[in-house]
Amino acid sequence: MISVPAGQVTLSDRRTRRSWPVEVAAHELAPFPVTQEQYARVTGERPSAARGDRLPVEGVSWLDAVRFCNALSLREGLAPAYRLRADDAEEPADIEWEATSHGYRLPTEAEWEHACRAGTAGARYGPLDAIAWYGGNGSGRIHDVGGKQANTWGLHDMLGNVWEWCWDLYDPEVYGAYRVLRGGGWFDEHWSCRASVRRRSHPTFRIDDVGFRVARSLPR
Repeated sequence: MISVPAGQVTLSDRRTRRSWPVEVAAHELAPFPVTQEQYARVTGERPSAARGDRLPVEGVSWLDAVRFCNALSLREGLAPAYRLRADDAEEPADIEWEATSHGYRLPTEAEWEHACRAGTAGARYGPLDAIAWYGGNGSGRIHDVGGKQANTWGLHDMLGNVWEWCWDLYDPEVYGAYRVLRGGGWFDEHWSCRASVRRRSHPTFRIDDVGFRVARSLPR
């Protein structure tokens, strides 16, 4: 896990032309998206369309990612970050975040963007071909994690390769339970692979360019 310092980030949404500042507490974030090997080791499952231990796990829903976080926490002797009202919960309304837990969890989108930018202010933390697998250089497929240049905080694949689930609701008044995705994927055009781009999807949605990485809160 990489230590991410506290700071402030300004989120923006092109659809509503709205922007808003968010204070971000110090936290930890995984240097790579969760790989297929990690996911299989914790859950016993390999849901991805492409196969390879070092490939990011994909074909996982937001609910799958939440369950993985809890399973990883229990495996490492940590209190789970999420409370599920039922083991077979299939609705995000049945899941609550225990904010005081130090177990593994999904990053908030403010945490994600703050970590992605790593102190930079532009659309990206480096030249796109150097930092990301995307539609322009990815040869139409997913790639092993860590194959591109990290940002200055040591985080790889924040842009490109797979979109990453975040904890947040996208816009509950308009899209209900839809959750935020960040980062762009291996098949996307260059304009989708920017630190500020937001995408949305239903928490049960699974597709071959969506994965996730884990975060942890720090003791206060």
